[in-house]
Amino acid sequence: MELSPLITDLALILIAAGVITLIFKRFKQPLVLGYIVAGLLISGYLAAYLPDSIGQYIPSISDSENISVWADIGVIFLLFGLGLEFSFKKLMKVGGTASITAVTEVISMLVVGFAIGYLMGWNTMDSLFLGSMLALSSTTIIIKAFEDLKLRGQKFTNVVFGVLIVEDLIAILMMVLLPAVVLAHASLGVELLESIAKMVFFLVLWFIAGIFILPTVFKYIRKYMNDEMLLIIGIGLCLGMVVLSVKTGFSSALGAFIMGSILAETIDGEKIEHVTKPIKDLFGAVFFVSVGMMLDPQVLFDYAGPIVIITIATILGKAFFSSFGVLISGQNLKVSMQSGFSLAQIGEFAFIIAALGLSLGVTSDFLYPVVIAVSVITTFTSPYMIKYSGNAYEAFNKILPARLRDFLNNYGSGSKTLNKDNTWKKVLKSNIFVILIYGVILVAIAILSVTYISPFFQENIGGWQGSLISVGVTVLIMAPFLSALLMSKLKTKNFQTLWNDPNFKKGYLISLMLVRFLIAALIVAYVIFMEYTSKAGLIAILVIFVIAFTLWSKTLQKQYTMFEERFLKNLNERSESKLKKEADVSDLENIHMDTFDIDPDSPIVGKTLAELEFRQKYGVNIVSIIRGDQRYNIPGGNMRLSAWDKVVVLGTDEQMSAFQTEIEDHSITPPEKEEDEVVLQQFVVEENSPLLGQQLCNCTIRDKSECLVIGVERDDDVIMNPDGRFTFKEGDVVSVVGETEKVRALCCVISE
Repeated sequence: MELSPLITDLALILIAAGVITLIFKRFKQPLVLGYIVAGLLISGYLAAYLPDSIGQYIPSISDSENISVWADIGVIFLLFGLGLEFSFKKLMKVGGTASITAVTEVISMLVVGFAIGYLMGWNTMDSLFLGSMLALSSTTIIIKAFEDLKLRGQKFTNVVFGVLIVEDLIAILMMVLLPAVVLAHASLGVELLESIAKMVFFLVLWFIAGIFILPTVFKYIRKYMNDEMLLIIGIGLCLGMVVLSVKTGFSSALGAFIMGSILAETIDGEKIEHVTKPIKDLFGAVFFVSVGMMLDPQVLFDYAGPIVIITIATILGKAFFSSFGVLISGQNLKVSMQSGFSLAQIGEFAFIIAALGLSLGVTSDFLYPVVIAVSVITTFTSPYMIKYSGNAYEAFNKILPARLRDFLNNYGSGSKTLNKDNTWKKVLKSNIFVILIYGVILVAIAILSVTYISPFFQENIGGWQGSLISVGVTVLIMAPFLSALLMSKLKTKNFQTLWNDPNFKKGYLISLMLVRFLIAALIVAYVIFMEYTSKAGLIAILVIFVIAFTLWSKTLQKQYTMFEERFLKNLNERSESKLKKEADVSDLENIHMDTFDIDPDSPIVGKTLAELEFRQKYGVNIVSIIRGDQRYNIPGGNMRLSAWDKVVVLGTDEQMSAFQTEIEDHSITPPEKEEDEVVLQQFVVEENSPLLGQQLCNCTIRDKSECLVIGVERDDDVIMNPDGRFTFKEGDVVSVVGETEKVRALCCVISE
C-alpha cells in the first residue's frame, strides 16, 4: 500500500518543524524562525547545493502544490486566531496616540519601500508590495521580546500594543485593497473607491448581523455545548464566513478575521480561542514552514545588496517614523523613542502579503525570499533595539540643543489636547455611528428588496399591485431602522446641552439632522423608484409613506430601541460577565502558594499589610509571614513587614503573575521553594451548619480559628475574597486557608 504524498509531506513538515524548533527554543530564539529554517532544510534547495553523496540523504517535499493548500488553511486559521484576540472595543480605546503613530508609520514606510524598489529598478507592483510589507511590524516578535525582557506594563509598551492593534486592522485593509489595486491599476480612482465602499459596507453588515445573532444563538445552545462541539461550531463558522467572503469578492483571510472578531465579542469567545488554539498552531506552523520552503539561498546571494539596503531602511525608517508618530501624538521624547525602536521589524503579515502577491501573479519570484531574509535579520535585531532604546534616548538627549531638548520633553504636556474630546466631538461621533450602522442596514434591505422581494411579487402578482406590495413590504421592514436613523441620539444630554447653549451654532446640529434625513429619503426613494418610474406614482407613494411614518412613529421608536438594546447587550455580554463573575470556577482549582523574600532596601519595609492592600490590588492573600524562627500565619492588617521577611502568598496563576510583576519593582525576589505549612481546604455549608444565614464578619473565622476565607462557590458563580457583609447560604462551597490543624478544627466545628 502506497501513502499519498500529502501524508508523507505533512509528516516530514511536522517532524522537521518539531526538531528544529526544539533547538531554537533551547537557545531562546523565536519559533517562527525555527519554522522558516525547517522549511529551508526540506525544500530541496539545500540538497541541490550539496554534493550528491550528501544531498541524497536529505529528505525533501515531493508535492509543493499540496503544501500550498495547507499553507492557505494556515493563513485562514492565523487570521481567525488574530480575530479572536482582536476587539473592536479595544480599537475604540487605543486612543489618538496609537492611531496617529500607526497611520504615520504605515504611510511613511509605504513611501520608503516603494521609493527603494523604484530606485533599484524594480517594477511598480514589486515596489508597491515591498512598501506594504515594510509598513507592518510583527506582533509575535514584539510580544516575545517584551516578555523576555520583562517590560510588559511600562508606559511605552502600552503604546506599542495600541499601535499593533491598529496595524492589525490596517493589514486586513491592505489585503483587501492590494488586489483591488492590482485588478484596477489602469484606472485606480473610481474602482478603488468602489472597493473601499464595498468593503466598509460588508464589514459593518457582517459585524452587525454577527453581534445581533450569534450571542443570542449561543445563549440558547450553551447547555448542549462541550469543548468538542464548541470547536466544531467555531471552525464551521470560520470556514462559512471564509466562503461568504470569497463569494462577495474578498479574500479568505478577511472572512476568517471578521468571524474571529465577531466571536471575540461573545461570552464564549475566550473559550473558543482556547479550543481552537491547537489547530491554529498546527496550520500556522505549516504556513511558516512553507514560507521557509520559498527561500532560495541562491537568490539571497544574488540579492545580498538589496537585502542589506532594505534591512537598514526598515530598522532606521521604522524607528524614526514610529518615534515621530508617537511624539506628535502627545508623548514625551523618551516614550516616543522607546516605542519607535520597539516597532523596528517586519514579521508574519509581510509573509502573508508576499504570498498574496505571488498568488495574484504580479510580483517577481525574488521578492518573496528577499523579504523573508529581511524579516529574519530584523527579528534578531529587534530585542536589542528594544533593550537599548533607553540608552539611545540618553545619548540622543545629550547632543540635542538645550531649547530643542526642552521643547521635545515638554511637548507631551502641551499637546494633550489632541486626545481631548469636547461635547461637540462626542455628539458628532455618536451621530456618525448611527448613520453608519443604520445606513448600512437600510442599504442592505434595499438591495435585498431589489434582488429578491420585488421579483417575487412581480412574478406572483404583477402590475402596479405587485409593485405596491413590494414597496410596502420593504418599507415595513425598513421602518424601525428609518426611525432610528432619523431620531436616535437626538435626545441625549450632550445634544441637548449644545442645543440649549446660546454660544453654540445650532447650524451644525441642524446639518447633522438634515444629513440623516437626506440619507433616509434617498434610500426610500431608491426603493420606490425601482418600482415606479412615473412622477405621479412616486409622489403618491412618498406622501402615503410620510403620513404612515408620522402616525406610527412611537411604535417605531419602541422597535428600534428593542433592536439597539439587544445589540448592545450582546456586544457587552462578555465584559459584563467578567464584571459579574470576579473569577472563573477554575480559579479555585488553579490556586497555589508561593514564597517571596523581602529585600532590606525595598520601600514596602515598615508598611502594614493594610497600607499595601495586596488583596485589593491583585486578589492575592498573604497567608504567612516568616521572620527568623517565628512564623505568623494568617497575619492581620496591622502586621508590618520587616527586612528579610519571607512572605507566603496564595492566589491563582494570573493573580500571582500580576502580583510578582508589580512586586519585582519593589525588589522582592522569590527564594528557593520550601514546604508550605498552610493548606487550602473546602467545606460545604449544610442545612444545620452554624454558618447558615450568617454574615462573614459575624462568624469570626479569622479571629477565632486563625483561618482565612478566600472564596465561595455558589451555583455557577465564584465569589473570590468575599467581604464582611457576605451572607452564607445552604450549598455554598467555602474555601479556607490556614494551618493544617486549625483548618481541620474549623471543618469539624462547621460539620457538627
